[in-house]
Amino acid sequence: MKRSHVVVVDDEAGIALLCERLLTSNGFTVSTYTDPRAALEALSAGPCDLLLVDIRMPELSGFDVIQQVRDFQPEMAILAMTGFGTVETAVQALRRGVDGLLLKPFQKKDLLESVHLALSDRQKKQDVARMQALRPLFSVIENLLSETNPENLLTLILDTVSNQLRCADVAFYRVVGKENKVILLAGRGKFPQPGPIDADGNLVLRACALEQPLWGVAGRTSDLLVERELQSLNLGSAMAVPTLSMNMGSVLFAARDPAESSLREADLEMFQILARQATIAMENANLYGELRAYVQRIEESQRALVQSEKLAAAGRLTASIAHEINNPLQSVRNCLHLAVHEDLSPESRKNYINLTVQEVERLMMTVERMLDFYRPSVEFKPVNILDLLEHVLNLLGKQLRDRKIVVTTAWPAKLPSVQAISNQIEQVFINLVLNAFDAMPEGGELWINISQKRKTIQIVFQDSGKGVPDDMRESIFEPFVSSKSGTGLGLAVSYDIVTAHGGRLDLLPPKPGHGAAFQVILPIKEIMDA
Repeated sequence: MKRSHVVVVDDEAGIALLCERLLTSNGFTVSTYTDPRAALEALSAGPCDLLLVDIRMPELSGFDVIQQVRDFQPEMAILAMTGFGTVETAVQALRRGVDGLLLKPFQKKDLLESVHLALSDRQKKQDVARMQALRPLFSVIENLLSETNPENLLTLILDTVSNQLRCADVAFYRVVGKENKVILLAGRGKFPQPGPIDADGNLVLRACALEQPLWGVAGRTSDLLVERELQSLNLGSAMAVPTLSMNMGSVLFAARDPAESSLREADLEMFQILARQATIAMENANLYGELRAYVQRIEESQRALVQSEKLAAAGRLTASIAHEINNPLQSVRNCLHLAVHEDLSPESRKNYINLTVQEVERLMMTVERMLDFYRPSVEFKPVNILDLLEHVLNLLGKQLRDRKIVVTTAWPAKLPSVQAISNQIEQVFINLVLNAFDAMPEGGELWINISQKRKTIQIVFQDSGKGVPDDMRESIFEPFVSSKSGTGLGLAVSYDIVTAHGGRLDLLPPKPGHGAAFQVILPIKEIMDA
């Protein structure tokens, strides 16, 4: 346990030695002075817990000593001694902020009780001051931790330190351990320059090298390097606090000009709290930025994956696309060939031209639907699931018929629209139909059932193939997992798309005599009026 340090100042050597003997025997560290000026010089150089001073001294009165001590050690407890215990003396002592008055001559018991009481009162005052200082920090710390933009956070840190400590000179540094140096992140006013970590360097570099806070008051510090730094920057007092966390080291600096009141020990305690929280907040902001960049990269990868799977499906759709476009073109050519015959009646010519227009519109609609499928889109719009699925079956109809796959559908005449990205849901349907197509190389049957249950639309794709092997059922939606030839991305991409729409894509339990059954569940969301 730390021994309290007591400085005794009395021009009577006998009283000073008596106090030293009594206090030392009771566990105190004691320094005695008969010259008040020598005592002031010692007190300006280092901290002290209690000053025991005689009021009446010939060269410098005890009250003058107290007044000067308060300038550079305001938290120190003060106990005044006097042989003239008048009311006037007591009132003056109270006005000077004295923590106790000890009357001469005194007994050992009186001295010890007065010293303990003065130290106790000093501790209570410090605790109250500390609570008053720390209370505003709760909201300040909350603001620091809630800011996730590093640039904004740096400004907020400087503002916080400047406001809480009333300092115009503040700076925040980062410690780069691998390069053994300190770099400046932000600063205002006058502050030490960054550079290599050095135990003989400036205040910031030394604090980092020693891994401990440094605090100095111009003209009152015994640390010559700190004193020199304050003079070179023309500062009255300054503090530098290094903080090391798991992923980041930093140094926070604050200073006041010579004309301002000096930074105190209580300020250093608050400053250390601010330094730790500032480092944590900056580390959180950096981690949040890395997470944000990572999520962005994942989203870009997912978009690229969806688009690549579309291109893979495009190769397999080529025959059906050609069939969809060729039929209207053949009709247009035939109608135009017939319409130009000279012996054709005006009414028949008009009918052929009308048929040509209809086939061209059909062709344009087919091309537009295909462009919708291939062009990336992220806009949610009302989508009619029945129209979308009919278009997919028309698009893949030729391939299914050539392989002798019979499609059996069962769905209601009308369903509510869902909020969706049309081309993405279309891609899911294409992937599931092609998945069934690949599962039935010798032909078979594909059942598609659509139903509405509560606030969802459920679409089931059931084929008559061999089904999914038991050892693959748990991982069937993982990328590059496939029970047949191919990339193994179709189901993984489909799963991500349906999940992003707030729905589900499930592999249903197998039924005897049937193959794989996949169920798509999409939520029906009310469309709010604009």
